[in-house]
Amino acid sequence: MGEQKVSSLVTGGAASAGPPLGPALGPLGVNIMEVIAAINEKTKDFEGMKVPVTVTVDSDTKKYGVEVGVPSASALVMKEAGIQKGSGAAGSEWAGNISMDAAVKVARAKIENTYTDSLKAATKCVLGTCLSLGVKVEERGPREVTAEIDEGKWDAKFS
Repeated sequence: MGEQKVSSLVTGGAASAGPPLGPALGPLGVNIMEVIAAINEKTKDFEGMKVPVTVTVDSDTKKYGVEVGVPSASALVMKEAGIQKGSGAAGSEWAGNISMDAAVKVARAKIENTYTDSLKAATKCVLGTCLSLGVKVEERGPREVTAEIDEGKWDAKFS
């Protein structure tokens, strides 16, 4: 029968044998608790964040592998800002603030999922996420910081 894949969004470090994973893994004949433990071990650095996970099971040998994706840019920005959710009124209310270093860190984590290989361009994408969440960068509005990036003010961060 070959390989079967189960993909799901789990809370980092807190996956359980309940839905959606348990019922999907059950028919594949693997030790569900063992797979859940492996997922939690691999996602513990993303505690509290939604993380994409794919479990691949070989139907014949019952051997499995766990692949962990990268949480969304918004989840990473909220983690850096230490907030649970965005402002809900982005543009008029601010929910938090991150440093330029944190913005670049998120950009590095997400660059494979962007349509660019430029860290500068990926960071500008992250600033767009900050704008929609109502998160300031360096205590200023993300649009202002994006303009500074375009002027070359932050180039040292992208080398």
